[in-house]
Amino acid sequence: MKITLVRSLARSAMFELSNNTCYRAPAPYTVLLDGAEVLQGDTNVFSLFSLEPDRAYELAVTIGGETETLRFTTAKESFFVDASRYGLVADGETDNTAQLQAALSTCPAGGTVYVPAGTYRTQSLFLQSNTTLYLEKGCTLLGGTDRKKYPILPGVLPCCDEKTEHYLATWEGNPLDSFAALINIINAENVAITGEGTIDANAQNGDWYQNPKKKNIAWRPRLFFTSNAKDVVLHGVLVCNSYSWTIHPTYSENVDILNIRIRNSSHSPNTDGIDPEGCKNVNIIGNHVHVGDDCIALKSGKLFMGMKLHIPCENVVIRNCCLSRGHGGLVIGSEMSGGVKNVVVTQCLMDHTDRGLRVKTRRGRGKYAIIDGLVFRNVIMDGVFTPFVINMFYFCDPDGRSDYVQTHEALPVDEMTPKLGSLEMENITATDAQYAGCWFSGLPEQPIDRVSMRNVNISFAENAKPGQAAMMCGADASCKVGIHAENVRKIELHNVKITGYEGECLQLTNVGSFEED
Repeated sequence: MKITLVRSLARSAMFELSNNTCYRAPAPYTVLLDGAEVLQGDTNVFSLFSLEPDRAYELAVTIGGETETLRFTTAKESFFVDASRYGLVADGETDNTAQLQAALSTCPAGGTVYVPAGTYRTQSLFLQSNTTLYLEKGCTLLGGTDRKKYPILPGVLPCCDEKTEHYLATWEGNPLDSFAALINIINAENVAITGEGTIDANAQNGDWYQNPKKKNIAWRPRLFFTSNAKDVVLHGVLVCNSYSWTIHPTYSENVDILNIRIRNSSHSPNTDGIDPEGCKNVNIIGNHVHVGDDCIALKSGKLFMGMKLHIPCENVVIRNCCLSRGHGGLVIGSEMSGGVKNVVVTQCLMDHTDRGLRVKTRRGRGKYAIIDGLVFRNVIMDGVFTPFVINMFYFCDPDGRSDYVQTHEALPVDEMTPKLGSLEMENITATDAQYAGCWFSGLPEQPIDRVSMRNVNISFAENAKPGQAAMMCGADASCKVGIHAENVRKIELHNVKITGYEGECLQLTNVGSFEED
């Protein structure tokens, strides 16, 4: 066993056990800090809080009779800013927005804004560079329910040269006026949010879920939003009851989302868990996500943003996460007109999500809408209806069911045509599947380049019920389909076992090269 320090902040730190298990540790363990027991755990990732800045510690983890030690030092801190000194009222009713914002805005560089235990009602807050927000255990930032008290972020900011534009707020991949998030990091760098507290958007007690696809003054806010940010850490906290997408970093670099918990009602509309959009160098490690839509969705804007900026979402690591009950475990798209590349998913547990790995795109996403370099390794799926879906006929948007999007006749490859490159799946176990084991649908004019599966075991539930594996026209309800593949240049199956299927295991149409052993 080896212990790795993933991230050390001034008052908290996160660690990871190095092994091959998915999310859960091989056995329960005990953690000692400087000789004193501080926690007992059973997951591969754990965190420590209430540490002292700029101090050396010795960590010891005992698991299965073996003990491993690690020395680490917390980061320095210039100033400690107790937000309660700014006049906070912890009754859950009084509006604390101005007081919290004052603490955040006056914190000197390198300082920590500390919010003690209590429930603090607030609207949108904006963090500045080189600061940390620490939420103490028992602290809750509770979102206000009146949308008129939330500021509106413009989708487009014009430049004085009357040519250049800056894109700020987004809604489902387009630059559209939206309410500011509860927590915002915009044009800032070296910012951290950490602690054992809670950020509760409280959306269920407002009107955010009424006519959710209709603009009401502005589009719905996110719970956590970044734009043009760099070196951002979100660590440890519980976030819940989001207005729409929960964690939404956009066009930012070096974003670490570490050991947080996300809880949204399974009935809440479009409350995705973690949606990096057009971001570079993203680490999503040790998180437990339970939401009403996709658990993790990688995006890069719709056609306008993709063609204008062509900034991909790239260099993403997703590891030791538990993804529960959402529509998809890891989803790519459908707003991915800037492309998605170099994504590695390992040691994740997907628990009763509708789909496991879900790639969704369509004609009209554009020539920069390229997905390539996806590696999906060491993953367990339990009760996932369809473990693998790659769908290039996704019927989203007002024209999603049009002949242009849905025809299976080859159309000319042009600047509107998306492309799927190499996708590798290895060491996957999926039990109690229902609709299909794999559903791969490429475009006839632009087939999926290559799908490689190695050491994959898929079994179906005995009482499986039919359903639509892929959201596309013509894909009627199916049940216990082994592998459905159309328009794929190359499929490689090495030690792939599918049990409990009905009918022909392999349903292949226009597959150029097929290897199986």
